[in-house]
Amino acid sequence: MLSRTRISTTTTFEPEHVIQPIYTGGDVALDKTGHILATCLGEETVITDLRTGALLACVEADGEVLTALAITPNASNLILCSRSLSMQIHTLEFCGGDESSVRVSLLKTLKPHVTPVVTIEVDNTSTLVATGSADGVIKLWDVRGAYLTHTFRGHNGIISALHFFEAVEAEPDLPASANGKKKNRHKRSKLQDDIMNDAEINGNNTIASFRLASGGEDGQIRIWDLTKRKSIATLDSHVSVVRGLQFSPKANQIISASRDKTVIIWDAKGWKATKIVPVLEVIEAVGFVKAGAFFYTGGENGKLRIWETKSGREFTQEQAAGGEADGIVHVLHHTNLNFILSVHADQSLIFHSIDPLSNPDSSKSSIEPLPLVRRISGTHDEIIDLCYVSPERTLLALATNSESLRLVSLSTAAKDTSSNTASYFGADVALLEGHEDIIICLDVDWSGCWLATGAKDNTVRLWRIDEAQNSFQHFATFTGHAESIGAIALPINPPPVGSAAYNDPLSHAPSFLLTGSQDRTVKKWEIAKTHSSKASPKPPLAIFTRKAHDKDINAISINHDSTLFASASQDRTVKIWSVEEGEVQSVLRGHRRGVWSVKFAPKDAPPLIGDDGTASTSRGLVLTGSGDKTIKIWSLADYSCLRTLEGHTNSVLKVLWMPLPSAILTTSTPPLSTKNTLQIASAGGDGLVKIWNANIGETAATLNNHTDRIWALTVNPATNTLVSGSGDSTVTFWKDTSSATVAASVAESTARVEQEQLLQNHIHGGNYRDAITLALQLNHPARLLALLQGVVDRQPPEPGSLSGMRAVDDVLASLSDAQLLLLMSRVRDWNTNARTAVVAQRILAVVVRSYSAERLAGVKGRGWKDVLAALAAYTERHYKRVEGLVDESYIVDFTLREMEATGFVANGEEMEVL
Repeated sequence: MLSRTRISTTTTFEPEHVIQPIYTGGDVALDKTGHILATCLGEETVITDLRTGALLACVEADGEVLTALAITPNASNLILCSRSLSMQIHTLEFCGGDESSVRVSLLKTLKPHVTPVVTIEVDNTSTLVATGSADGVIKLWDVRGAYLTHTFRGHNGIISALHFFEAVEAEPDLPASANGKKKNRHKRSKLQDDIMNDAEINGNNTIASFRLASGGEDGQIRIWDLTKRKSIATLDSHVSVVRGLQFSPKANQIISASRDKTVIIWDAKGWKATKIVPVLEVIEAVGFVKAGAFFYTGGENGKLRIWETKSGREFTQEQAAGGEADGIVHVLHHTNLNFILSVHADQSLIFHSIDPLSNPDSSKSSIEPLPLVRRISGTHDEIIDLCYVSPERTLLALATNSESLRLVSLSTAAKDTSSNTASYFGADVALLEGHEDIIICLDVDWSGCWLATGAKDNTVRLWRIDEAQNSFQHFATFTGHAESIGAIALPINPPPVGSAAYNDPLSHAPSFLLTGSQDRTVKKWEIAKTHSSKASPKPPLAIFTRKAHDKDINAISINHDSTLFASASQDRTVKIWSVEEGEVQSVLRGHRRGVWSVKFAPKDAPPLIGDDGTASTSRGLVLTGSGDKTIKIWSLADYSCLRTLEGHTNSVLKVLWMPLPSAILTTSTPPLSTKNTLQIASAGGDGLVKIWNANIGETAATLNNHTDRIWALTVNPATNTLVSGSGDSTVTFWKDTSSATVAASVAESTARVEQEQLLQNHIHGGNYRDAITLALQLNHPARLLALLQGVVDRQPPEPGSLSGMRAVDDVLASLSDAQLLLLMSRVRDWNTNARTAVVAQRILAVVVRSYSAERLAGVKGRGWKDVLAALAAYTERHYKRVEGLVDESYIVDFTLREMEATGFVANGEEMEVL
């Protein structure tokens, strides 16, 4: 008979991937390569590689919220300013050929201003950083030396914009003599000498002067000469806060934008306004592109607009204004990059390609808006629901407390390293827009090609997901509920194998859809005939509507053959319905609070024996999770509760059945115990995911990686990967590591048995050196004590040995720090017992005599000082006990001498007394 080795059922999971926030508002910085992005995440700064999506580093400043940040163009330094009035300069050292990691070290902490820094700018050489504060003061700092170089005052109020530039101007004329000729060029003033020394003179008698432009909430723009250390011009045409400044070297012009809804182009020679462009929206960012031929604006409408610099007209076609959350708050662009990065109020980062501006069609007066080539969600906000989509389950749909549905990639294939088209695990793939209010629930059909969404706008939308063609289309809208959609379900049973619907699911929508609402009704919708005629599509109609519950409906689930469905409600009940007629089959009562989740068991689920001995039948099982912190398993045979699971400390918000575990066997027949094991997963308001053994009603594993309640939970049936989405804006992918854990445990047990046998062989053969080393390695205190006891009790001891055997002395004198710490920990324990104190003291004497005081003092290990302290305390106690015995021995000697003197003892022999 063949023996079989079974791996136990799922018990361990580890976080394999985590999609987490990288930006929650505040400053954003980009290096000149377009690869390294630095973003504010509350009190921390996140450094991300845009090519791979990898989080390179998370830098915490001083525990206060950041008010400004900047990264040098060469990505050598990171500057952070916080609400605590401190400024930290960090050095960045990228490791590896692909810069896959970065080492961040603090260079210096400064207090730059007496009020918070609100604006920061680094020059193109990565050597100077300018900070502007709320008190109207501007300071310039040397980045590498971390010292102050300039201080400028002149603005009234907050500094809202800063920009370094290098202006080219004519060489200053020298004073003329009385006869009209210029004085000798060698007789310049000291100021002129400083200018000539600090500025670069070209062949046309012009000077490249380093300058700084600043804008404030007073509407003024000031030009500061870094060489003269003073303001050389004041541009006063804006009537509101200046939000953007940039210089064009080719055109020798400065462009400024303000919240007064205007853009002004200034001549950098005479500092006169050459053009005023009304943009008719509050502007937050402006800049030149394509060597100053065009400029962009971004503001409250949330649209990136391109303008011709020469004519001042808008070059992109008119775009509909977005909502308040779509507003642009920052725009990042470097002249060497082929994209513009816009940062929006909803914490999304959008990459716009500027390729259409390279060779614009002169016959067209306008172009389409710049194409969006990539989107990054800085934060997914609160994850309300999620599910796998696409046939290969390589996409994840996220409902993120917004009216738009996000699709993210789960592909782990080779990454495209292009900075603006990178694809990686967790990258945003598409944004499905159409709902007018927050999306609450999602469901996907058996194929993964059809996705249904329900929202607070009282509508349901069906989406066609074609990942191969990168097509994500809206298919139909279902309108009829009077209140928010709280539950939605699509059939999960596949059509017959070989049928047209099975072979081409994209062309065959699911046959029906079930919805539940806060209006307390459930509706069944027919889908297949919704778009049967493309010429005149009929609006979808409900096949039936049923008044289902007395309170909001939270969840709907359809069984494996689409004959039954279950609805869960806040009225603490779950109802079982027939799909065809819409008639109630039974009502499940027993929960003490509202029921948040319900799921039918999979088709091949084995029977389950309840706590009272009742067994389920082939009709199946139903799983429910409630606000009363319990999970219940119900039998569809008699609609009784078979088992109640308790363990969560808050409401159970989501439950599901785990795929039936597969055993790894040496034969093809799985053991009965594995085949009959049922497992379920639950997520709760306590931020925990729990895996349960439904057969015995006990927790198999508790997964903890969230800090807020978990609203969403799903599982990949092919890989058994759990995905949890939480209110903390994170999505965690839990990999089933049970097989690896069991294999490692088996390997460890086998190795331990072999080492145990080897230890016995060493002891039996008298090989004390290897025996002691192995006993320390195996951490066997009893074996080690027996070994050392035998050495100490050895008669006669070897000459010159401290312990009794020179081989043992050599072993004890050549221990590593870890071994020495472990040995002395055992000696400390033995030293507390009078019966084993002799061995402890002998070994302690060997160690003290074998190692120098410096070596013992330098032992590295947790608890070393405590071990030494305990050894000293008990050793002192033993010496006091020995001293007491010595004193008592004198009394015995005195008594014997007195007895001998009185005749009770003579010549060493006792005398008989009559």
